Amino acid sequence: MAVSPQVFPPRKRRPSAGAFIPPQFSDQRLLQTLLELSQEISSLKPLQFLLKRNSSSILRKTKILAILFEELLKNPILFLSPTLLCFEEMYLVLQRFKTLLEDCVNGSRMWLLMQSDSVANNFLELTVELATLLDIFPVKEVEISEEVEELFLLLRKQCSKAKTFVDKRDYNLRHDVLTMLDRIQKEIVPDHSKLAEIFYLLGFRNSLSCKEEIENLEDEVQNQKDEKSKSDVIALIGLVRYVKCVLFEPSTPGADSRSKKLASDVNVPVDFRCPISLDLMRDPVVVATGQTYDRESINLWIESGHNTCPKTGQALVNTNLIPNRALKNLIAMWCREQKIPFETAEGNSRIDRVMESKAALEANKMTVSFLVNKMSASQSMEAVNGVIYELRALAKSNSDSRACIAEAGAIPVLARFLGPDIGSEFPNLQVNAVTAMLNLSILEANKTKIMENGRALNGVIEVLRTGATWEAKGNAAATIFSLSGVHSYRKRLGRKTRVVKGLVDLAKSGPASSKRDALVAILNLAGDRETVGRLVKEGVVDMVNEVINEMPEEAAAVLEMVVKRGGIVAVAAAYNAIKKLGVLMREGSDIVRESAAATLVTICRKGGADTAAELASIMGIERIIWELLASGTMRARRKASTLLRILRRWAAGLDVEFFYGHSTVATASSASSTVVLPA
Repeated sequence: MAVSPQVFPPRKRRPSAGAFIPPQFSDQRLLQTLLELSQEISSLKPLQFLLKRNSSSILRKTKILAILFEELLKNPILFLSPTLLCFEEMYLVLQRFKTLLEDCVNGSRMWLLMQSDSVANNFLELTVELATLLDIFPVKEVEISEEVEELFLLLRKQCSKAKTFVDKRDYNLRHDVLTMLDRIQKEIVPDHSKLAEIFYLLGFRNSLSCKEEIENLEDEVQNQKDEKSKSDVIALIGLVRYVKCVLFEPSTPGADSRSKKLASDVNVPVDFRCPISLDLMRDPVVVATGQTYDRESINLWIESGHNTCPKTGQALVNTNLIPNRALKNLIAMWCREQKIPFETAEGNSRIDRVMESKAALEANKMTVSFLVNKMSASQSMEAVNGVIYELRALAKSNSDSRACIAEAGAIPVLARFLGPDIGSEFPNLQVNAVTAMLNLSILEANKTKIMENGRALNGVIEVLRTGATWEAKGNAAATIFSLSGVHSYRKRLGRKTRVVKGLVDLAKSGPASSKRDALVAILNLAGDRETVGRLVKEGVVDMVNEVINEMPEEAAAVLEMVVKRGGIVAVAAAYNAIKKLGVLMREGSDIVRESAAATLVTICRKGGADTAAELASIMGIERIIWELLASGTMRARRKASTLLRILRRWAAGLDVEFFYGHSTVATASSASSTVVLPA
């Protein structure tokens, strides 16, 4: 099965180039390589749970080949061309044997079970290829002992008589799994004892082994070409996830160091995170304002009725989404280096389409129902923590799971575990609960359920204010950001002093990741003019001054929005930030320079001559503005042009506010004179 070149990292079971291209070695080096390769293969263990006989047969054959190659190396001779060609072809066959065995060992057992006939046939085809090579090998012309020659002839005979073999046990297991999926599709809850028997025979003995199997199946979705195969794999994911929850104790983060890393487990570079979801971007796209978002997140934003850029608040002149392929490749390479699975947006949509499989949908519903009931009834906080972690992970997987979890009544139950009493005694439980709420809030319908449930909303706000850990506070801030994506909820949240104060305090004193969560939430709330007054009162401008060097892009965007919508009070509060904005306009990224210039324009227009004088006092300000005119973004050049005109009017003693509401563009070629400003 081919792998799309757009998917990073490459499929881990993809055959190496050595399986297709014969090595350009000398006679002796080729023989030595064949010996090493055959010894490597024969040292492997037979498959433990499926296709035991097929794998054992291959390993026995390669052991005999290793004996042959070792014997030939003892008696160096000059080989004829046909013999060399035979050895080169043997090298390719052995490489394919190795790849096939690794494929069976490292891949999904459930999918291997479904494909057992096909895989058994692959073993046969390679054995037949080996038989052909053994037939043409001139065994009588080379100097080998009688014992080795007898082994060789026995091997040739065995290979020539090989047939496809599928173990009856494997066949019965596959029938049992397909029957189980059929019953689930008919909404019949599976017999747990039968499930336990099937999964024991397949080697799944605990929650962690099921988790690894789910990850392998998710990889397998990427490798399928036709929709039927994808749907089949996704149904298996639903079954394994159900079994993981109902038969084994839930796992929690950090319980298995062998499992794959997730993007949430490492420090993701800020440029790789979507400003909306705060998750690693899978399909970055650029909107009309030049900002980059994950395609799925910005599509949801636009489909919800918004016509503004979430990060800058600017109106979108169009809703065209331009793929940012350069950034996507950088993210993919970073994921490969970090050993983090990277699924493209196309891959994510495939997982979302999993729910088009009736069996997968019903298995998902059964899993959610079981987890929510267990969460409600459990008396042990440790058990509750495991269940909530499972719901947290499930809510992150796809939109249908988020809908199922909310419909099963999870939101009010999760709200019980957001209070300070839980946080003080079980901080990890509080983190899992608020993160599950965050993941659920991504779905538009769930935003309403959370906002209408007073205990849930107050719980999130309480975690924001008094959460036991920075992670809990940061995820509470991210939840506020998610909820404020709905305009009416933005106004409602902005009226709550606890929300405003909590976000400002977190942005001021939290670690980098929590600061970022708080800043983007503040930016969203600042889209409402009434809220800006509360933000200014709670010291948002002073906070921005404190963090602007650490997080210039987010801080500059917040200050721009606050000044733009906050009236004269906000402008006065931002007076001390003018010099810092001037530095950013010289040293920041394109986006930061743009925000800094836009903010300075608003401050100077609304603040009059005093603010213009403060701007003019910045060393080399006119040169900074000209540099921005030459190399900034389109919007940055417009703002720089306006700043230049404001400074010229101030130098001439004219009213700075004359240009309020106008947008004029100056270029280096059109300007005929330069105004000398104070140093």
